[in-house]
Amino acid sequence: MGNSGSGKSTYAARLAAETGAARLELDEIVWEPHRIAVARPAQQVRADLAAFLAAHDAWVIEGCDGDLIEAALVAGPELVFMNPGAAVCAANNRRRPWEPHKYDDPADQERMLLHLLAWVESYYTRDDPRSYAWHRRVFDAYAGPKRELT
Repeated sequence: MGNSGSGKSTYAARLAAETGAARLELDEIVWEPHRIAVARPAQQVRADLAAFLAAHDAWVIEGCDGDLIEAALVAGPELVFMNPGAAVCAANNRRRPWEPHKYDDPADQERMLLHLLAWVESYYTRDDPRSYAWHRRVFDAYAGPKRELT
């Protein structure tokens, strides 16, 4: 878990490739397809998460959604908190290649960039499931294996 641009997707993809574990990017179940920031119904999101967990013995889940990460922690996985700071996250978002699984074309992604950068910057002042405060609480309270990468 971590802020947008913290390296979650890159780290998760590498870990899943190295271990053969199934991978779930939470954005795939949280947002309507090709409609980033348009949330799917919470009940459907939770059902999709539960189905993914039930279907796989080994998995890697990545995302900003601290409440969903928290729900997955009942399985006792290692929790990795990606926390490189807002400047690194903003720089990573600026150079992120087009994500065709999220945006219909690169221009759509580019139009969202200023909004995304403002959201990344507010990570440390918000207190919602996608905020530093929430992530910090989840990380600090988790009694299972964990590490923070800064």
